[in-house]
Amino acid sequence: MSTKIKIVLAEDEPNLAQIVKESLETRNFEVFLASNGEEAYKLYKNSNPEILVLDVMMPKKDGFTLAKEIREENKQIPIIFLTAKSQTKDVLEGFEHGGNDYLKKPFSIEELIVRIQSLLNRNSLKIDVNNIKIGNYLFNYTKQTLQLKEETATLTHRESELLYTLYQNKNEISDRSFILKKIWGDDDFFNARSMDVFITKLRKKLKLDENIQIVNVRGYGYKLIC
Repeated sequence: MSTKIKIVLAEDEPNLAQIVKESLETRNFEVFLASNGEEAYKLYKNSNPEILVLDVMMPKKDGFTLAKEIREENKQIPIIFLTAKSQTKDVLEGFEHGGNDYLKKPFSIEELIVRIQSLLNRNSLKIDVNNIKIGNYLFNYTKQTLQLKEETATLTHRESELLYTLYQNKNEISDRSFILKKIWGDDDFFNARSMDVFITKLRKKLKLDENIQIVNVRGYGYKLIC
């Protein structure tokens, strides 16, 4: 019998909360359900979950505030926000408070499960951010450096963030819109062109290892192959 994945689900709308809870429980999740932010924090402390799914608008403590508090003590646990908001500033605020992904209401259970599994797979990599191997390169995310043998290149903050995001999803497609909203704050045309420029810069800095590619998957995003 496989071990169930523990998840804290915080949602103050009772009918939606119960539907999501029951659906997740049929997919090998053990769900700890909270109806407000304070209750969700207690469940997080007591249940040792592997992932958090938090509604943004909740009584007593909203999802952003809760995520910020949790991030102060746990940098690794994946957090997905459920929100009725879709404005860029709201999405950006979610990322700034430690969110890894967001899902706009109404959403399908299948989409939620795909997002959960994707984040759990990334988290299972247990990345040492100061010692990331990308082909023959050594990437130090904290110091923003890329080293090949005795040669060390310094990355800009945005180059470092972009490379780290691609690496977290290496050999799989990284969604273009997600990257833009996370790093640039908006997925508009001008930011998209800016990201293309940064992709070109990263390709040049990684060109000495012919086994590394950053592939443009038209209409979807980019894939770091290494």
